[in-house]
Amino acid sequence: MEFMDLHIQEEDLLREIEEVFAQTLKTARYVGGPFVENFEKEFARWVGTNYSVSVGSGTQALKYCLWALGIGEGDEVITTPLTFVATAEAIASLGAKPVFVDVNPETFQIHEEKIEDAITSKTKAILPVHLFGAPAEMGKIMDIAERHNLWVVEDAAQAHGALYRERKVGSIGHCGAFSFYPTKNLSAMGEAGAVTTDSQEIVQKVRLIENHGQDKPYHSLFPGENGRMDALQAGILLKKLKYIDRWNRRRREIAEIYRREFSGLVKMQKVEEGSVSAYHLFVILHPGRDKLQRELASWGIPTKVYYPIPLHLQKAFSYLGYRRGDFPAAEGISSSLLALPIGPWMKDKDVYRVVEGMKKALKK
Repeated sequence: MEFMDLHIQEEDLLREIEEVFAQTLKTARYVGGPFVENFEKEFARWVGTNYSVSVGSGTQALKYCLWALGIGEGDEVITTPLTFVATAEAIASLGAKPVFVDVNPETFQIHEEKIEDAITSKTKAILPVHLFGAPAEMGKIMDIAERHNLWVVEDAAQAHGALYRERKVGSIGHCGAFSFYPTKNLSAMGEAGAVTTDSQEIVQKVRLIENHGQDKPYHSLFPGENGRMDALQAGILLKKLKYIDRWNRRRREIAEIYRREFSGLVKMQKVEEGSVSAYHLFVILHPGRDKLQRELASWGIPTKVYYPIPLHLQKAFSYLGYRRGDFPAAEGISSSLLALPIGPWMKDKDVYRVVEGMKKALKK
């Protein structure tokens, strides 16, 4: 068993993927073209926004959202320290300051009740992360943003298809950022990402940013970047988009088995009532995490540790002046979190093998 068996999914779609390569070679439209245009249209429809813009990676999607909203030097953006480095990296790359807020110890999401204490005259945006596929508390976050006249950018890199009060994440804030890295629920065969929004103004700015600031060939309005998605990735994503709802249903089926079997044995991430997780990852907390991981490995159960050092303790952000103990909930989760195998490629026998291995390891 592998922690994430990406081969199975690609092999099942081999013929369709080969069609993408053949058509791209035939047309020689390697950047832009019908695959990119069609994917943007269909992804926006699926998420529930007016627009989506394909970009080169999830990190670029985050950065371009903030850039398009005018976030820059001296501004502050409130986010969580319990996430992948790209979340804060996107803020810092624009000269803005990441301001961290501790997480809810039950949901592992940014604690909405602590956000207002972090708002200053320099705050321009809130950047919640839908961590491990579960939605953040977007209703309260949007209320806070409205009261303080702030932008909201959703980091939906791990949450393709997650629902908050029957709305897909990425359609609730002013814009959303998605990653299609090969391990994601909806995955490219390389780097790719997308920005989603209802704002035509944001779309127009992102399209300029990702194409060197050009509004027409050789006419740059400002220094932008090369952040476009290539046609091959768009074509592959377009094929996979037909299956994502089915794949997510299987993830939820597996998660329900885990929740039932592990109830009372280990702490699991809480999904708020009214929300539906995409279960990019299924994570548990255990005080003897490292020992448990070794024991599971001895039973042939692969696991993975995510975010063992929260961002406020990373050397890259030491200039912000945070110290150990500043965000105790995030630090506690980082020291005890373990991810179990989950994915649409898993058969029931694989799932129950994990269950049996976990119970044996915990008992021992």
